[in-house]
Amino acid sequence: MAGKRLDPGSFQLPVDDIRRGFYTDTYFNRTKQILEAAGDHPRVVMQVFQRNEAVLGGMDEALAVLELCSGRDSGDGWDTGWDELEVRALGNGDGISPYETVMTIEGDYSLFAHLETVYLGSLARGTLIASNVRRAVAAAAGKPILFFGARHDHYSVQRVDGNAARLGGISDVSTDAQGDLWGVKGMGTIPHSLIAAYGGDTVRATQAFADAFHPRVRVIALVDFDNDCVGTSLAVARLLKDRLWGVRLDTAANLVDRSLQQEMGYFQPTGVQPELVVKVREALDREGYDQVSIVVSAGFNADKIARFEQAGAPVDAYGVGSSLLRGQNDFTADVVMVDGKPCAKVGRWLRPNQRLEPVG
Repeated sequence: MAGKRLDPGSFQLPVDDIRRGFYTDTYFNRTKQILEAAGDHPRVVMQVFQRNEAVLGGMDEALAVLELCSGRDSGDGWDTGWDELEVRALGNGDGISPYETVMTIEGDYSLFAHLETVYLGSLARGTLIASNVRRAVAAAAGKPILFFGARHDHYSVQRVDGNAARLGGISDVSTDAQGDLWGVKGMGTIPHSLIAAYGGDTVRATQAFADAFHPRVRVIALVDFDNDCVGTSLAVARLLKDRLWGVRLDTAANLVDRSLQQEMGYFQPTGVQPELVVKVREALDREGYDQVSIVVSAGFNADKIARFEQAGAPVDAYGVGSSLLRGQNDFTADVVMVDGKPCAKVGRWLRPNQRLEPVG
């Protein structure tokens, strides 16, 4: 396994609900019921794979599901099935190939038939985010990626999403929940709402933030409220001086920043563009604020990051949100052996993988 496996209890799984099949496709629950009622206990090999070049995520949670929720209801309580299963798996963060076997589960199928929906979902979600983040990190060529995905999905997925982002190489998260499984706290800049609360005065809002949190927290001013990133960056830097760690450019995609309005026609001027970053960097440097970092956000994905890097835009960090949560990376599980003999649907067969390691 790649790295130390997270403790199953750390995922705070709704164990009783998973055991009773509350989150499971009904046909798997009925399969378990049929086998148990008939007293049938086929020993199977279940094989799990996906179809992309990817970064494996969600494996620790998938294993936690199997460890804590396999078994059967004896009538006097839950009899665990984990010790009766032989599980082999790759580890979180491993690079995986299309159709590569990432996990096998061998044992009495009635012990874990009700878990397929749940462990496949964990793998799908975690691998999607880890892979998206890895692509963005690679595009950024060593510059930090700030994970701003929390507001784009249900709050309940933040803990596992943040852990998957860590596997992809994320440097910072925006909520404490996203960093909970790997021991970091959320970070952030200043929201537009705080600026609005100070009457639209970015300088006052940033000063209030600095007075409250500096030096415990990096002070990063959001500088697009008035659509004048150059002027606002300078105004904040002049007041806060060394207390200002950075400025964040977040211009909406349908706006042209004031500093670019005389240059339209030579490049795409709307939103955050490399030319805008250059304008802000040059203005800060002219007045001696070369220590102030520039963070960019608003609509960034791996392709846009790569475009900025190819253009040599003087960006110090990228804030990326919804694009890291989008797409698909589905997993499939197949029974490929039954009682020691090959038995699989047409087109599927046992695919041994020497990289798999036993999970105790």
